[in-house]
Amino acid sequence: MSVIHIIKEIYIYPIKSLAGISCQQAFAEEMGFQNDRRWMLIDAENLPLTQREYPILSQFYPEISERKISITFKNQKHEFSTTEHLDNPIQVNVWEDKSEVVEVNQTTSKWFSGHLGFECKLVRIMKIGDRKHESSRLKETFNVSLADGYPYLLIGTESLDFLNHKLAEKITIKRFRPNILITTQKEHEEDNFDTFKIGEVNFKNIKPCGRCIMVNNNPQNGIVKKEPLKTLSKYRNVNNSVLFGINIVSLNSGIIKVGDKIVF
Repeated sequence: MSVIHIIKEIYIYPIKSLAGISCQQAFAEEMGFQNDRRWMLIDAENLPLTQREYPILSQFYPEISERKISITFKNQKHEFSTTEHLDNPIQVNVWEDKSEVVEVNQTTSKWFSGHLGFECKLVRIMKIGDRKHESSRLKETFNVSLADGYPYLLIGTESLDFLNHKLAEKITIKRFRPNILITTQKEHEEDNFDTFKIGEVNFKNIKPCGRCIMVNNNPQNGIVKKEPLKTLSKYRNVNNSVLFGINIVSLNSGIIKVGDKIVF
């Protein structure tokens, strides 16, 4: 009897490195789920802000409703439209990839600056092609959003359970910021996926996802400790990269839902 994999959870992260939003369904596009990492914060030198340097970003909680995004931080809330933006283009780098973005508005930038204690701007990527990412493994170029690399991250439930058996303090899947969590029967079996279909959408596995210190940031309080990266590095270290989950791309657009089966 073949193994049945079910979509257990779906997440989007509208603003890069801020908290995510759990969804019952999401619309998959070439650049990632609709509204996933289309926005990010940059500093005065136009460098992206991430939890690697600023763990407090995990304490900003977004919500999306009726084409508006509201951000809550320490019981204070700010709101802006998903469509608003200024006209002046800004050139930024997300790792090695050049990207063109625009500031959302000055009021929103000042709100974030006030809470973070230094000048920053909230910017958005406008359209497909404004950032391209080349896969050295496949020798292929992809249109991507403002995520670190690829548009989607998929993780199996047994991969987390296997890790938690080794940890003194158990953690949740939110540490790893997946877009798609699926039920599995064996740890890291998702590593061996090739092409597959969920709902209306065909996906392709590009590579295992190398993890950084961000997974040590507790999303409940923004406190960084040594785990789980310390334990993961003992059994998931390949060529000095600690692997957990897989980076995937969508081959077409469509809706996927919690409860959908993966079809190979």
